[in-house]
Amino acid sequence: MSTTLDKTLRNNRLNLDIYERAVQAARQAAAEAVPSPIVVGTPTTPFGNDIDMNKEVWFVSDGVCGFGWVNIKPARGAFVTFAKTRNLGHTNSYEGGYDINMGRITNSQSLARNAAAAAAFAAVLNAAGVKSRAQSRID
Repeated sequence: MSTTLDKTLRNNRLNLDIYERAVQAARQAAAEAVPSPIVVGTPTTPFGNDIDMNKEVWFVSDGVCGFGWVNIKPARGAFVTFAKTRNLGHTNSYEGGYDINMGRITNSQSLARNAAAAAAFAAVLNAAGVKSRAQSRID
């Protein structure tokens, strides 16, 4: 094998290991997160902050819906190349960089779970030398 190919294979193995550790940490953090449950219903007045108990009401144990993602900036380097070739994220981030969404990892719509997952994922990347930050927003 050529030296370039050897280096590429080593990088792929290293980056796969980083990604798998990050996913494992994200899933564990999401599972351990404690969302604040909410009740959703129809208010008694158009802009009311109460719930009409005569209409349908839902209890949402996972709290508010929201997104969590990790932004890697700048969007270059061995890990981003690895992620791009496997379609793990996207580069159309509002702030630039490369985003990896947690929804595909957590399979959850919970803001609390996705934000916790993003923080854990980013921590693993940063420890491996991949400059990243966790981000989240309510849906």
